[in-house]
Amino acid sequence: MDDIKLVVDSRSPRFLDQLRVHIRKNGLAYKTEQTYVHWVKRFIIYHNKRHPKDMSMGEVEDFLGYLSVDRSCSVNTQRTTLNALVYLYRRFLGVEVGKLEFTLARSHRRLPVVYSREEIIAILTHLRGVYRLQVELMYGTGLRKAELLSLRIKDIDFGSNNIFVRGGKGNKDRSIMLPLKLIASLQDQIKAVERLHDDDVREGYGEVYLPDALQRKYPGAAREIGWQYLFPSKKVGRDPRSGILRRHHMHPTSLAKQLRRAVRAADVRKPARSHSFRHSFATHLLEDGYDIRTIQELLGHSDVATTEIYTHVVNRGGKGVKSPFDELASTAP
Repeated sequence: MDDIKLVVDSRSPRFLDQLRVHIRKNGLAYKTEQTYVHWVKRFIIYHNKRHPKDMSMGEVEDFLGYLSVDRSCSVNTQRTTLNALVYLYRRFLGVEVGKLEFTLARSHRRLPVVYSREEIIAILTHLRGVYRLQVELMYGTGLRKAELLSLRIKDIDFGSNNIFVRGGKGNKDRSIMLPLKLIASLQDQIKAVERLHDDDVREGYGEVYLPDALQRKYPGAAREIGWQYLFPSKKVGRDPRSGILRRHHMHPTSLAKQLRRAVRAADVRKPARSHSFRHSFATHLLEDGYDIRTIQELLGHSDVATTEIYTHVVNRGGKGVKSPFDELASTAP
């Protein structure tokens, strides 16, 4: 349940609690809140637990340089930390940041791990039940793992053949295509969730976590079947906010474990990563001739430059160039 917001008392005098309250009032995603609080805490600990009000931009530059030089962090990690500290000082404390001077992390462009179509078929043959359906959805739609596990039954629209992603990365909503071949499997999964929900109601449970203020706005929605998770956990757990026993969505480690086994059994010599099915979705669409703007929209990328990384891994040889060796007449060894 690590994606359920912790309860924070707005009157708490604790510095990090006040930071959390400020972030929530500004409407940032919960993942962003967790990330920013993590890096602010690291920043404070690095400077021997001094209060940020007692530090200046020199301490900020020192910490950013430390991450680059001593910790060899990635460019993205350093950039995320910078964003967290800029938010801390500029927006929370009202201190102007100005131009910062620090050692930049080295930029390493790493190409995404992409499975071939044959490898995906091989992996799927070693998956069963709900885990197979989850992988089929990630490859068939480009969903991130967190987006997949956060799906509610109401997000599957068989009438328009759409899947609605609510509060994806950057707290953005989007719609994606529903693979027609998965309609029957999804309908079976929904029926299984309905049976499970009926059992929960009979046993005195049946409520599900609702984000933000929806619980107050729609007090009965938490028991409605449409709000139940498409991939519920096998066990009922205690909500850390309210203490109520609820059935949350499946934990991501369950899928990761099954995926590692399937990749190993399929003898695929690439890392077993759920995100690789999203990479494969985008790469294979490019190979099939779809334009990059369409793929950008389906993936939910804010900048097309993020999507363009897939142009470097399409199955057309290096940059679409055919090797001259392939043009040689067959020769004996």
